[in-house]
Amino acid sequence: MKQRRSSAFSLVEVTLALGIAAFCLIAVFGLMPVAVQTNRNATSQTAATNIMAAVIADLRATPKPPGGTKSVQYRIVFGTAKTLFFDGSGECSLYVSGSTRVDGSSWVPPLQTRYQLNVTWNPSPPSGLQYADLKVRWPPVFVQSSPTPIPSGSTEMFAAFDRN
Repeated sequence: MKQRRSSAFSLVEVTLALGIAAFCLIAVFGLMPVAVQTNRNATSQTAATNIMAAVIADLRATPKPPGGTKSVQYRIVFGTAKTLFFDGSGECSLYVSGSTRVDGSSWVPPLQTRYQLNVTWNPSPPSGLQYADLKVRWPPVFVQSSPTPIPSGSTEMFAAFDRN
């Protein structure tokens, strides 16, 4: 009589395969917090870059003197430093509390500001040119006890404007 040998996995083989699979899954799940943080940083970086692009476009659309020196949308005066606060969708406020629009009217309800934009200017530009330094930081509120507050992220851009 012939004996048929059935093909199957032994208990040791199954246990070993489950151990290898569990080890791999633990490694993958261990990388999840890093992936989530990287995604959050990339989203914040993109939003900050979009804010700077919108402000630069507004400044470029500002009429040359004598027509005007104040940008239309954000009311930034050429040559004068300004700080603005933005929420996640790009809406703008004069204050970190998010209560006041750039035109002076109120936000109801107030914005939940996430980004702080600082615009500074070159103090002695060449004739006809003006250079702006735009820096966006997030979050806008820093730890007050820190002697040099460090934001969780920031991005900076320089722009030149021909005002002839």
